[in-house]
Amino acid sequence: MKQLILGGARSGKSRLAEAWVRHKCGASPAHYVATAQRSDCDQEMLARIERHSLQREQHWLVSEEPLTLGRHLDELPDNVPSVLIDCLTLWLSNCLAAGCWEEEKAQFLEAVDRFNGDLVLVSNEVGLGIVPMGHLSRQFVDESGFLHQALAGLCDRVIFTAAGLPLVMKGEPWSL
Repeated sequence: MKQLILGGARSGKSRLAEAWVRHKCGASPAHYVATAQRSDCDQEMLARIERHSLQREQHWLVSEEPLTLGRHLDELPDNVPSVLIDCLTLWLSNCLAAGCWEEEKAQFLEAVDRFNGDLVLVSNEVGLGIVPMGHLSRQFVDESGFLHQALAGLCDRVIFTAAGLPLVMKGEPWSL
């Protein structure tokens, strides 16, 4: 099953995704792909990364991939019962900053389409507010919306999360 879990900042989307994978895998090691870029210059981001790592199961396999997410997904071992990727909007930001978005997006969508296991994708829904000022901000909002639409077409279930509560937008009801 492929799932897309959307929500705003601090909506509970990561916690929901981790609970699903924990339920699905039990004691088996899931594969967690983190997209945040570590930088010694950004202490706040390092603290966020640390908080996320503490809430994950310690026996999960963890990899960090800030740019080449499609290739990374293709290269994951076949014997892992579930893959969780968190967060697609961080990945989008990384790719926009590196100037490789169009190529990486295409490769990622193809990899998701080919993927045959249990896949959980986490992303921020940023298109519910006003149109932002500035070209890069508008491009980010537009591209995240286009990415979410494409992924919703490839996923079996799409969940919107608010206040820690899942609202199933596509697919079977969500329950543990």
